[in-house]
Amino acid sequence: MGAKIKKGDLVQVIAGRASDPKDARLVARNKRREAEGLKPLAPGDKGKQGRVLKVFPKENRALVEGVNVRTHHVRQGQNAQGQVTGGIEKREAPIDLSNLVLVDPSTKKPAKVGFREEEVERDGRTRTVRVRYNKATGKDI
Repeated sequence: MGAKIKKGDLVQVIAGRASDPKDARLVARNKRREAEGLKPLAPGDKGKQGRVLKVFPKENRALVEGVNVRTHHVRQGQNAQGQVTGGIEKREAPIDLSNLVLVDPSTKKPAKVGFREEEVERDGRTRTVRVRYNKATGKDI
């Protein structure tokens, strides 16, 4: 079974982060702001697009560039050149594959992906290769 999402693919987030108590407070605060006529901030990373940096198949998660960015506190130290390292960094955290959808490179829109087997001739031998394709347009991805 081949993977639908691979390293280097362009993907889009279709669902926000998992709910936690802070999200419930944000929703309540945003409702209050709407009543006051202020525009609420959009929670999560829904709708963002980015390239897949790494896929973790066993955990069913992927690391996507610019998506699910978290602050990480790094202990202060020194590197070999004597420069001070450490502080607060922003890093991407893995996101579940069920919250991602592959983006068709030609249309730059989310696409449902299917697989089909094609006969390819290499080095005088015919081989069967699985190819990903956009179900809406029928074009290869």
